[in-house]
Amino acid sequence: MASATPQGANLLYGLRKSKKFTEGLGAQLPLAYKKFWDEWKHRQPAAVHYVPKDGMFQREDVTGLVTPIQNIPLPLIDPPEANQGIWGGEAIVKGFQKRNPYKRRVPHFWVPVLKRSVVHSQILNEHMAVTVTDRTLDQIHDNHGFDHYLLKTPACDLRSMLAIKLKKLILVDLLAGCPKHAAQPEKQQAILDEYSCYLSQYTPEEIDWYGLTYTEAIAKIQDQLESQIDKRPHKLIFRQKLIEQLKEAGIKEAQGTEELKGIEDSSSSWLSKLSFKPKNW
Repeated sequence: MASATPQGANLLYGLRKSKKFTEGLGAQLPLAYKKFWDEWKHRQPAAVHYVPKDGMFQREDVTGLVTPIQNIPLPLIDPPEANQGIWGGEAIVKGFQKRNPYKRRVPHFWVPVLKRSVVHSQILNEHMAVTVTDRTLDQIHDNHGFDHYLLKTPACDLRSMLAIKLKKLILVDLLAGCPKHAAQPEKQQAILDEYSCYLSQYTPEEIDWYGLTYTEAIAKIQDQLESQIDKRPHKLIFRQKLIEQLKEAGIKEAQGTEELKGIEDSSSSWLSKLSFKPKNW
């Protein structure tokens, strides 16, 4: 029997805790990425498809019945196309619709109305054609610009990898001093004065890890760990350690031994020592 919720299969034995950050390479991810993950996955997004009610109880006007207020978020579906546009927090709502009072309800999907529009980023100095909704345009106008909208909105409300990646690019350029406006120093300084207040919310490390998916973060930490590994052949490492031990022991033969260099740093390989001259046939 299919479960009514995505975690329904786990409810039989209790909710299982995620092991993304407790085992393997995930345990070595920095706190900077965990902060972004909490903003993206754990923070409660703003209500978009329903109007939340204040208080704990409500009274019916006709019957006078008192019932508790339950602001339960609607289950939303994020299709792959949502990551290719900026939907302003909207998603697909799955439910039922009773189209005829004398017939049973039927499944129905409510899909946001999408349109193609052009947005402008002052920091990136670019115009971009993206797929948006009416709510996206309203949010941009309410925040007085596309850059302000991305910088003020947390990742859980953006609900789009395109918007999150653009937000990271804006933060990176803002941290670098808006290099795309270097030809116009006055405009560059004006943009820095307007948007530099957002940098106080992040450290350079947090900006570096911001906007990465879990797979991208694992690949990045793996590259960092591999770069710290000494990739020289073991025989060279062991020989160097042996020479150092002999020097510490006071062996005369080891005192004049020069420090071993890698194979790549050698002036000539054994192939260069071979002198081959073709004969005249």
